[in-house]
Amino acid sequence: MEIFNELSTIIALALGVSLIMRLLKQPLIVGYILTGIIVGPYMLNVLHNGDMIELFSKIGITILLFIVGLNLSPNVIREVGKVSLITGIGQVVFTSAVGFVIALLLGIDRIAALYVAIALTFSSTIIILKLLSDKGDLNTLYGKIAIGFLLVQDIVATLILLVTSAFASSSGESVLYIAGITLLKGALLIWLMLAISHYILPRVSRYIAESQELLFLFSIAWGLGLASLFSVFGFSVEIGALIAGVSLSMTPYAYEVASRMRPLRDFFILLFFILLGSQMVLTDIGSLLVPALVLSVFVLIGNPIIVVVLMNLLGYSKRTAFQAGLTVAQISEFSLILATLGFQIGHIPQDILSLITLVGLITIAGSTYLILYSDHIYPKVEKLLSILEIRRNNKKGGENEKYNAILFGYQRVGSDFVTSLERLGLDFIVVDFNPDSIIQLEKAEIPCKYGDAKDPEFLAELDLKGLKYMVTTIPDFETNMFLLRTIRSVNKRAIMVMLSHSREDTLALYAEGASYVIMPHYLGAQYATRLINRAGLDKQEYHVHRSKHMAHLEKREG
Repeated sequence: MEIFNELSTIIALALGVSLIMRLLKQPLIVGYILTGIIVGPYMLNVLHNGDMIELFSKIGITILLFIVGLNLSPNVIREVGKVSLITGIGQVVFTSAVGFVIALLLGIDRIAALYVAIALTFSSTIIILKLLSDKGDLNTLYGKIAIGFLLVQDIVATLILLVTSAFASSSGESVLYIAGITLLKGALLIWLMLAISHYILPRVSRYIAESQELLFLFSIAWGLGLASLFSVFGFSVEIGALIAGVSLSMTPYAYEVASRMRPLRDFFILLFFILLGSQMVLTDIGSLLVPALVLSVFVLIGNPIIVVVLMNLLGYSKRTAFQAGLTVAQISEFSLILATLGFQIGHIPQDILSLITLVGLITIAGSTYLILYSDHIYPKVEKLLSILEIRRNNKKGGENEKYNAILFGYQRVGSDFVTSLERLGLDFIVVDFNPDSIIQLEKAEIPCKYGDAKDPEFLAELDLKGLKYMVTTIPDFETNMFLLRTIRSVNKRAIMVMLSHSREDTLALYAEGASYVIMPHYLGAQYATRLINRAGLDKQEYHVHRSKHMAHLEKREG
């Protein structure tokens, strides 16, 4: 009963601290980490079964990344793979180089400075995923890119941890040998997973999905099992869990699996943040405060700047680059693990371990606010971000086009609306802030313009007064409301069709003057009802509609 009583006490304290955070309108993650500090060795010292709590937190991490993988279909990976790879590696290189110089200037010796520089490089995938999930931004462009380059960081961090461990081992194996074997094992495992997900999983999942309880059990077994398999082969459980989710993302049951796993995720991930707080090493804070603040400022400001510049060079808008940049404004659990390992093998002293831990506490708390309130921060720093623009992107595409209709957003269902606008005989342009979408539109010779629908300067460049028709496939309420108010302020006649997933948001858009608000679930239910009423028990009628639907989906995929 000891572990039960201990866990009950910790969760009760977490509830109390979280209620205070809620009253103060602060992020709950900060409350979880503070709970960890309170129950840790420096305050109440009530956490005695750390191994059990660590096991629970590992389960939370695994389930969280498994759910993320369910949303990362191969189409998403193709969409943001290039920018994620370039940005991820570029940020690692530049951050470590600048961080090394800063550490040397602070009087830290070379070996310890190298550890500090590498620790500053990695950002917490777990924390960012939780924050993006809380904001509902996992499926936004910047969210997808951020998840991509955070996973690149995780792979690099795994390799660095393996190399560091090699120094501590007495096996005599070279670093290059270990790295080569690791990459080979990783490639073989991923190839095996792709083969299983393509040939075996569809048949197995179809049988299992007949029972909801069996589907739930299979999901847990698949996610935890693959995470363990990757761990056995020398990789982190995070990478294994993510690939487990990706392999199931191609089945039709991915959404159902994700929805059933979320309650488990929320409970176990709470324990991860509490454990993280309890492991903070807070000795000798006074002497470490100044260097910790200097390094924290670099992580909170310097890291986002590096990402903003890299994404600007790749053709992304200031807003997308800024929001993605904020996701690297903290150091991760990998950083703390690396520092602990360096201390254990004698590469760094206790004070450097405490310094990195203190930087972790400051940056995790600070970045939480930056990410959650990024929409409010961006307008205040937009002009400053213009200084970082090496490549001017807002003028790309559609310079000399004459148009009386605009389609905002192409990637989701924009191709269907392009067909409709063509049938209406309207002169239109497509606006998108994803450079890959612009390239795709230019290849198809569809008039387009690169820009951000929430950028007032960009909207000022458009001919909104002569507009007859506007369609937006962007589901974000704030973006749609901003577009609606901006266009209505200069044009009362234009037909404006918008997208919404919420009844409250839809009513608000109608109150502001939207001509029609598309609610996919509402329209889908209406269409399905008409189909059922018309087809009844006629199986052939359903087959006809099924064939048409599949042909349409295959055409869009192509």
